[in-house]
Amino acid sequence: MAAATAIKDFFSSFMLFELFKGMRLTGRHFLAKKITIQFPEEKTPLSPRFRGLHALRRYESGEERCIACKLCEAICPALAITIESDVRDDGSRRTTRYDIDLMKCIFCGMCEESCPVDAIVETQTLEYHGEKKSDLYFTKDMLLAVGDRYAAEITAAKEADARYR
Repeated sequence: MAAATAIKDFFSSFMLFELFKGMRLTGRHFLAKKITIQFPEEKTPLSPRFRGLHALRRYESGEERCIACKLCEAICPALAITIESDVRDDGSRRTTRYDIDLMKCIFCGMCEESCPVDAIVETQTLEYHGEKKSDLYFTKDMLLAVGDRYAAEITAAKEADARYR
């Protein structure tokens, strides 16, 4: 029995059946219509759960949401988040420094998941760049500006994703 399978394997490799099967598959796709997206002009749809540029959100009153619990800093596997906090006169705690180094960030979304007040989110923005490393180091003011600029899109993405949570 083993000799028969050995002889069969020898002839199948000698006759190059695998090569012809591969060429048939290549030929089938060679003649098919090409599916190419011309990226800057054409956009593909993004999932509501896409994780892009980070943003800090505000309440409707204009006050920042972050309560400086530092859960996002603690859970970040890449150690990309740095937070410093201070106690206000009214006894509440807020951040004095909230920095994210996007060169370190792996966009895992754990910071967003750990936040109890939905202060830090990852937006649907994927088209951003930096010409030097310091361009990808986002401070608290920069993150709040991103949150203000994309507030409507962030809210819409949160609502679209709510049914999956």
